Amino acid sequence: MKFLKPIIIFSCLTIILVACSSGGNQSKTSSEKQSHVLTVMTHDSFAVSENLITKFESENNAKIKFILSGDAGTALNRAILTKNSPQADIFFGLDNTFLSRALSEGIFEPYQSPIIPDLTPSLLLDQSYRALPVDYGDVCINYDKLFFEKNKLRIPSSFNDLPLPEYKGLLVVENPATSSPGLAFLMATIGEFGEDGYLDYWKSLSENGLVVVNDWETAYYTNFSGSSGRGAQPMVVSYGSSPPAEVIFAETELLDAPTASITAPNMCFRQIEFVGILKGTKERELAEKFIDFMLDIPFQEDVPLQMFVFPANKNASLPVQFEKYAQIPAQPALLNPELISQNREKWIQDWTVIVLR
Repeated sequence: MKFLKPIIIFSCLTIILVACSSGGNQSKTSSEKQSHVLTVMTHDSFAVSENLITKFESENNAKIKFILSGDAGTALNRAILTKNSPQADIFFGLDNTFLSRALSEGIFEPYQSPIIPDLTPSLLLDQSYRALPVDYGDVCINYDKLFFEKNKLRIPSSFNDLPLPEYKGLLVVENPATSSPGLAFLMATIGEFGEDGYLDYWKSLSENGLVVVNDWETAYYTNFSGSSGRGAQPMVVSYGSSPPAEVIFAETELLDAPTASITAPNMCFRQIEFVGILKGTKERELAEKFIDFMLDIPFQEDVPLQMFVFPANKNASLPVQFEKYAQIPAQPALLNPELISQNREKWIQDWTVIVLR
């Protein structure tokens, strides 16, 4: 999720080993042994505090190299296409909308980390432990609190409220063919209305002035009134972590978040991000250590303010801004990853016919 904070991209730290010479002969001390290189393939939005990576490298005589490979879907395609000659040891960023595809392609080796008992059980979708959950985030409708207060308008309490006349033209969504949150919101409607009913629901939204744009940045920063204050729509498909982000990145200090999330049952879709060891790695032991590192408390507590998602480790503490301003749905929409894998493209094509044509 992108706000005003730039994503920090870390390149591999190169350690230069200097050979000592004595009488024309070079020798290396034990501390100068060549470090191992672990390559992590991930999406472009990956971020982590540099000091954590430096500490892991120091403790394990290792160098970590990150290959940023586009969005999650593009990165996964790269991992699949190169699975017979893998370019990395670990893949991070696979989410539950692509989980079944990754597992069916056989790109991961199973690893039962000792930290698994500390993870939130509902996030463990792969019981073979090939893909382990690192974080999760909820795609929800966010709303401009001031708009609703000024207009004395009731906050929608279910999907069925959105097609009502009082909300005509007030919602902007992203195209699921071009946007991850757009796809997640489409999944939420399928979870609520089923494959037989979701298209009729989208037709009712379209007839009520639904606005569709291609990407989250346009929806949030151009169309949404709650961020820029200039947009025409006071409701936008965004993230449950958007309200705390508004406070954190505000140019002037805010005493409260100007936005909030609608978290009624099934109105948010939970995206879960996974990590796995790529089959064929020559650094299996180091890969296991890095998986444990990602699932352990220091990395997990770094996740919220780096990638604006929630930690999978149930023992990790949240930043105070998340505690105060984020709303976590008690009943998020979930779909079977296998069902998503089998029907994703058809759902998008059918949505396109109903909504855009």
